[in-house]
Amino acid sequence: MSREDLVGTTVTHRRYVPYSHAHYAGNLVDGAYCLAAFGDVATEVCIRTDGDEGLFASYSDVQFRAPVRAGDCLEIEARIVRAGNRSREMEFEVRVIARGNPERSESAADVLDPPIVATTARGVVVVPSAG
Repeated sequence: MSREDLVGTTVTHRRYVPYSHAHYAGNLVDGAYCLAAFGDVATEVCIRTDGDEGLFASYSDVQFRAPVRAGDCLEIEARIVRAGNRSREMEFEVRVIARGNPERSESAADVLDPPIVATTARGVVVVPSAG
């Protein structure tokens, strides 16, 4: 796959945030949870495009836009926006697609339409040289 063909490659993960990850009052989850999710989705991007897990080199422009809470269902997306010889620059987004609604009942939850954009970032991963 040429470098130009890599740009636009997108991978999306979905996951439930367990209550064991609540770190603050109100069942808030720390921002590191989203950064770890970015690492997981970036790993799959690298495996799909380069046959290697790659290594994260840097994050830039990390924005925590809305809270993530235990009980949320998240959608985590990574998209390659630039491909160098060994580097892959990606844009990341965490969206809350469902959230618990304890006011309705203890186990109630709502699908959010539109989803809440919780965290965004750019990051660079490096992969081994092809030759």
